Amino acid sequence: MLLAALLAAVLGASRGLGSRDLFDDIYDRGQKQNAGLKTLTASFTESSTSALLAKPLIEMGTVYVERPSRVVLRYRDPDTRVVLMDGDSMTVSWPSAKIFTVTDIGAAQRRVQKYFVDSSAKELRGHFDIKAREADDRPGTYVLAMVPKRKQIQEGVARLDLWLDKTTLLLAAMRMTFPSGDTKLMTFTDVKPNVPIDPAMFVVRK
Repeated sequence: MLLAALLAAVLGASRGLGSRDLFDDIYDRGQKQNAGLKTLTASFTESSTSALLAKPLIEMGTVYVERPSRVVLRYRDPDTRVVLMDGDSMTVSWPSAKIFTVTDIGAAQRRVQKYFVDSSAKELRGHFDIKAREADDRPGTYVLAMVPKRKQIQEGVARLDLWLDKTTLLLAAMRMTFPSGDTKLMTFTDVKPNVPIDPAMFVVRK
């Protein structure tokens, strides 16, 4: 649930990430470049690691974003699954597993809004130790490494790494490391900002 709320908050947004060097440039440019962002689509690959898994679980699909608060992940491989975040609710439809649930994620959304979106640069550095650099592992991107200082955040995530395209400052990849040591990495390709999205993409059926 934290991943869902976090993804809804940061995908297509680069605001709030500032400090007195590279962060300042990222923040200022991101504010200007993405202020008019209304929609976004991208293909994604999601890789999950866990002590319970013999090898990483790889899943692929497409994400559709409609600001301010709608994000849908449509998984297509290796299984069909839909995860819709719309305001304070998250709907999961997984036909092969016979799962259809609607969950209130309002509290998680508010925490993400507070700690990631609404925080000033100074406040954000109060919540996290943050380092920015040009990424060696993903050419053409900056990587922002964020380690939470506050216990409330540490209970949900031990570290967050964000890769931003150096030209567009849109999210190229995101990795969450959880307190257990498990990880979830999402990489994004074919990123298209401000394109029309069929409303049917945000309809979830059982």
